Amino acid sequence: MKILDEFKAFAMKGNMVDMAVGIIIGAAFGKIVSSLVNDIIMPPIGLLLGGVNFTDLKLVLKAANETVPAVTWNYGNFIQVVIDFLIVAWAIFMLVKAMNAAKKKEEAAPAAPPAPTKDQALLTEIRDLLKK
Repeated sequence: MKILDEFKAFAMKGNMVDMAVGIIIGAAFGKIVSSLVNDIIMPPIGLLLGGVNFTDLKLVLKAANETVPAVTWNYGNFIQVVIDFLIVAWAIFMLVKAMNAAKKKEEAAPAAPPAPTKDQALLTEIRDLLKK
């Protein structure tokens, strides 16, 4: 039972919920980046290279026959996946860089002195009365 209690405490921590939200948003962001690469970036690049559709680029290793489909090496699709990865990596790098810059600004700002406690305020008042 102790292990179940430990797991429950772990699963209910705020960090776990934050991680789950991050994974969900990351998956959605991955779809957006894939669409950006497939639908926006690669068509003009293919057009500049003579009307090439990158997903169609492949090397036939074994031709198809009546019973077996062709065996191909789909390097065009690999090129698109690499570009997807580079865009996601760049976006995450920029996000982490911005977060680190914001964190440095927060750390650089001088902290305001803490408000005196009731005891300290009372002692200060007594000290001021004794001076008079």
